[in-house]
Amino acid sequence: MCLIVLAWRMRPDFPLVVAANRDEFHARPSAGLGRWEEDPRVLGGRDLEAGGTWLGVREDGRFGAVTNVREPGAPRGTRSRGHLVRDFLLGSLPPGSYAAGVPEGECSGFNLLVADGRELWYRSNRDGGARQLGPGVFGVSNHLLDTPWPKLVSAKAKFGEALEELPDTRAFFQLLGDREHVSDEELPQTGLPIEWERLLSSIFVKSEKYGTRASTVLLMGQDGAIRMEERRFGPNGAALGSTLI
Repeated sequence: MCLIVLAWRMRPDFPLVVAANRDEFHARPSAGLGRWEEDPRVLGGRDLEAGGTWLGVREDGRFGAVTNVREPGAPRGTRSRGHLVRDFLLGSLPPGSYAAGVPEGECSGFNLLVADGRELWYRSNRDGGARQLGPGVFGVSNHLLDTPWPKLVSAKAKFGEALEELPDTRAFFQLLGDREHVSDEELPQTGLPIEWERLLSSIFVKSEKYGTRASTVLLMGQDGAIRMEERRFGPNGAALGSTLI
């Protein structure tokens, strides 16, 4: 997943609100949003190649999501980053203990967010130890938490406006579907060819072989009730269907 924006304890009626896009090669096999066989309380998609997930929630309030850190040419980790979310969702450790215990070197660069309805924690193996996050709106793309890349700055601004329209979620999907590229002068320099920097500069990424595979909006109510909707896409942004739980 390459873009996550979330609000933590910014609204008393919805203590956790998440809007996220998962960007991946279209050839990588995946399963859409559903209940997991290992634990039917867990809701999320699955990476069918490595067995992990990019984002999921458990009906008792346990939440996890991950993005990669863009670092072309870096050695590949021995463990899939999606396992970090999978293992948290299927486990019982408090989020702070789990985040602090994630080994530094097994995975390629990652940003991990984990919560249990009481606490929200962030961990990156490119940014020191785990830290607890207080109330606020946070965003992460393919660098560290709240790195002001243009797409993330734009997404956070639109996310703040969409919060005011809850429980209507249309504005969240509108921001997740933004396909506008930024100017070359604003592009981050991450070591990729300029063509790839341009492609990845939009919130919704569209191309034949790589792009946004899923857009997800998650609402967790004050009473613990969960509403989760996923919209799926194929090559060149073709809509493939949606799931609402």
